[in-house]
Amino acid sequence: MPLVHIDLLAGRSEDQLKHLVEDITSAVTKNTGAPAEHVHVILNEMQPNRYSVGGVLKSDAK
Repeated sequence: MPLVHIDLLAGRSEDQLKHLVEDITSAVTKNTGAPAEHVHVILNEMQPNRYSVGGVLKSDAK
């Protein structure tokens, strides 16, 4: 059972997320031979004020 965790900043549409998990599932199926119904994808959406790069919150980034 492949289990894929994806961390990303919140803000994408439901349609974008739907296509993302479809594409990820397809890639895992193609490269592992696992059936699609056994591929689990977990999306962890973070608010921009809860993630930083170089000590700067993404909510403060220009």
